[in-house]
Amino acid sequence: MIAPLLERASRRAECADAVEKTDETLTLQFEAGKFRSAGRALERGVNLRVVAGGRIGFAGTTGDDPDQLVESAMASARVGEAGRLDLPVPVSLPSVLTSVPRAAVADLETLRDIGAGVADRLAGDGCQVNVTVERSVGEVRVANSLGVECFYPVSAVSVSAELVRVTGDDIVIINDHRAGADLPALADLERMVQQMRLRLAWAGTTAEAPEGRRPVCFAPTALPALLLPVQLACVGKTVLQGSSPLAGRIGDHRFDSGFSLVDDPLAEGRSGSRPVDDEGVVSRRFPLVEAGVICGFIYDVESATRAGVAPTGHGRRTTFGKPQPAYTNLVVNPGSLGFDELLALVDDGLLVDELLGVGQGNVIGGAFSHPVALAWRVINGEVVGRVTATQVAGNALDLLDRLRGVGREVEWRGSQASPAMVVDGVAVVGR
Repeated sequence: MIAPLLERASRRAECADAVEKTDETLTLQFEAGKFRSAGRALERGVNLRVVAGGRIGFAGTTGDDPDQLVESAMASARVGEAGRLDLPVPVSLPSVLTSVPRAAVADLETLRDIGAGVADRLAGDGCQVNVTVERSVGEVRVANSLGVECFYPVSAVSVSAELVRVTGDDIVIINDHRAGADLPALADLERMVQQMRLRLAWAGTTAEAPEGRRPVCFAPTALPALLLPVQLACVGKTVLQGSSPLAGRIGDHRFDSGFSLVDDPLAEGRSGSRPVDDEGVVSRRFPLVEAGVICGFIYDVESATRAGVAPTGHGRRTTFGKPQPAYTNLVVNPGSLGFDELLALVDDGLLVDELLGVGQGNVIGGAFSHPVALAWRVINGEVVGRVTATQVAGNALDLLDRLRGVGREVEWRGSQASPAMVVDGVAVVGR
């Protein structure tokens, strides 16, 4: 549909671009260790954007009528924002793995075996085991009126597991997740199982939480509390709106030298990997922070045009939404310390695995105050017991300038990869 759509749109608009996405998702649910259900969902959508009469309009459809979609986009432009778009021109695309044939054709039996294997390995210890296995396969087509025509296939397989242990009034919930373009390797699933069982064993005893400003080891699952303010501050649209605390600071040494953050759409076989964004801009590895120095901000076509800079390949579009700048695969570069060496840096503090309420509050300013969902007290590098009724607080932008150490083992969870980090001076308080 995308070719006739743009042909029609180009007759009536100064310029136009479109993205067409298809997706078939098979989802399997295991509850209390038993297979419960399987469901299949089919989705297809087309998003069209036009510039007509100096105004920007967009529209989406799940149908097959290009004339109606063009008419809707033109109607949107009549009341849309005034502006222009510097659309990309055709260039060669980088090679990146986004689809694996064996994952794309994986059937119900194969996926069921994966889920049952994880559930069986986690069984025992008086816990309820819940597992979800999901396989998606689809295609993305991007084109514009300047001649860009791009296509790439997509496959994705994810495995999510949950352990729930109830002892009287005490409830322990441990979650983990793996995802990628391929079927998960047995070694990766075994590592997930062993990590969950270790965290469960640590949760077998409780300890009083320390109070005051303490060193805290943030596990990869808890790092979003520190990373989210940096992500938001490095979005070019936020910079244009004047709300980014990092605006005007490219080249500044803002964080600890041990902290580096990159957005990498060319990572092989990962959830956010792609050769081109949803606006036809070629993907490239994009450093946000390197050795503590702010390197750049991400832009889609519209925000880049407004800022007078080149788009960075971060446009993302849903069927009915306006294109927005968004990340692909966020990667925190590893350090040099093993996990035991990291914990040895904590004389009396916490190991935090999961926090509640991440993303709420004054995120853009960096301030956070989150109750812990799962955390342990650490004394002289040893885990001594799980803490409850505790929260951690601070300013993420400041805490990232106070690193004690960064782990060397990077763990992928969905489209984010990070090691564990020990940060000094986190406020730990009871609640």
